[in-house]
Amino acid sequence: MSDVIDYEHGISAVDSGYMRPMMDAIHLVVEAGRAAVIDTGTNDSVPRVLAALSQKGIAPAAVDFVMLTHVHLDHAGGASALMRQFPNARLTVHPRGARHMADPSKLIAGTKEVYGEAEMRRMYGDILPVAPERIIETPDGASVRLAGRTFVFHDVAGHARHHVAIQDLGSGHVFSGDTFGMSFRELDEGGRQFIFPTTTPPQFDPDAFHRSTDRIAGLNPDAVYVTHYSQVRDVQAKAAILHRQLDAMVALALSLENAGADRHQRLVAGVNDLIVAEVARAGFSHTRDQVLASYSSDGELNAQGLGVWLDTRSEN
Repeated sequence: MSDVIDYEHGISAVDSGYMRPMMDAIHLVVEAGRAAVIDTGTNDSVPRVLAALSQKGIAPAAVDFVMLTHVHLDHAGGASALMRQFPNARLTVHPRGARHMADPSKLIAGTKEVYGEAEMRRMYGDILPVAPERIIETPDGASVRLAGRTFVFHDVAGHARHHVAIQDLGSGHVFSGDTFGMSFRELDEGGRQFIFPTTTPPQFDPDAFHRSTDRIAGLNPDAVYVTHYSQVRDVQAKAAILHRQLDAMVALALSLENAGADRHQRLVAGVNDLIVAEVARAGFSHTRDQVLASYSSDGELNAQGLGVWLDTRSEN
């Protein structure tokens, strides 16, 4: 599988190198010799982005924007390092995320809670601030232009409260970050794509997730680019699938709300069973081992997010 996938409309996906091949996508958009980078991967992803741009004849000075869908470190951890390579670029980010880019201390602390300090440092390295004057806040309805090509930002909470979907008016396509599920290319079969929601902590909100799924589908894009991993089509059908799967995960969580000390382990097992069952329901031939080779880490994180949602729900 290639480190770079070129699509139509000057859009490409670059493998960030995070965790395993084709786990985490960074997207490039090239228009009239200028470029935007959508999401950044980690610090380790910087050479991959620079190499992809070089292959396309784009100099670092011709990058006008680094656009973040949200500030989770697997998608924004390399933002400062990339911005240091691009002298003319501005960083776009949801207003709730802007402060974390200018001062990443709370973002780092939150990531340490999920992974532990040693693992966090191994995966992400040093997270440095971005100069505030280089940051553009993008609330709902904001837009920027790349060589005359307009990108509109839509607030899409559910996965995180600092999340935007980026609508590219040049192609009609949407960059959805983590708010339109995960779809790993190694599970493609017969031209079809499997998709499944991501309910990771700490801000998973199923009601908001449903609304945001509808909002993205309501833009009627021919294609959506998810961070895990890149282009999906048949958007309306996939939205309906995501709604059903999300309801199934919420039902699983509620059934285990009072499960006691082994609740998390049972949530992990239940999420993994659900993913495998959904693959079979969709008519794919993959074995359980093949499915979980792609999704087992997400089963763990999805279970964590469901657990945090249950605890937060019971506190309110």
